[in-house]
Amino acid sequence: MNSLQGRHFLSLHDFTAIEIESLLNLAAELKQQQKKGKPHPLLSGKTLGMIFQKPSTRTRVSFEVGMWQLGGHALFLNSQDLQMGRGEPIKDTAAVLSRYVDAIMIRTFEHSEVVELATHASVPIINGLTDLLHPCQILADLLTIREKLGKLAGLKLAYTGDGNNVAHSLLLGCSKMGLDIAIAAPRQHWPFPDIVAKARENAAKNNSAVQITVDPLEAVKKANVIYTDVWASMGQEAEKKERKNTFVPYQINNDLVGAAVTGALVMHCLPAYRGDEITAEVLEGKQSVVLDQAENRLHAQKSLLVQLMGQAK
Repeated sequence: MNSLQGRHFLSLHDFTAIEIESLLNLAAELKQQQKKGKPHPLLSGKTLGMIFQKPSTRTRVSFEVGMWQLGGHALFLNSQDLQMGRGEPIKDTAAVLSRYVDAIMIRTFEHSEVVELATHASVPIINGLTDLLHPCQILADLLTIREKLGKLAGLKLAYTGDGNNVAHSLLLGCSKMGLDIAIAAPRQHWPFPDIVAKARENAAKNNSAVQITVDPLEAVKKANVIYTDVWASMGQEAEKKERKNTFVPYQINNDLVGAAVTGALVMHCLPAYRGDEITAEVLEGKQSVVLDQAENRLHAQKSLLVQLMGQAK
């Protein structure tokens, strides 16, 4: 019996290391099958409803293509297509869509909306991104790191920049899987204390460490992976100029990369702004694995869909 069948995927914190490992293992298997052109219609006849309150490139395409490759169908629903954005209670949307589809993926602003959707839905809810967390991205990141470095436990990941939803999910995912994680950010942009507390709790159980610092050079010391994200996320456009000035010391450039382990992977969840959070030279350099990360959204999410919606191998 698939232990993840029917579960919601709101946060990596809700899953054990063994469960995350099973998702990564199936993702690797499905990726291999896809590369060989071997059909794997594990979700034939299944439908995924996709709610988008925020625009998307990778999330929409990866989920839509993933469902097609698995033999199912993905239904795109933006805020103009739903009554949810015009006053219908989320609980009603959750209850009605649960009668039509086999799972719901939502990409929105408030994390509370995803929690409420999950509370009232009778099908699995997948967090495609909120202002608080981005667990699907980190599932793909863990897959990428494991592919490139052969393991997860015992490695160190350093993240520099805004302590945002990606940083939050990296804290939870790395600490679950035994990676040391260091976050370097201006103090006013540190990740939320409750997320850090959960990560430290995980790390204590998994023989890893969590560090929060204002010093990017300190963070990348002995790091096997260096990671960053945009300095102004969706909804923060008005702060872009101020944030740019604040985050300049946290840019990933050759100097910062040189302070990490020789050959350290460079990661970015994209979209990237060359010359801001990362230089073009580093983003497009030989240590960059950003395109592998982007591709692995497809494979990691396919594994997630199969295990949550049933019919896992």
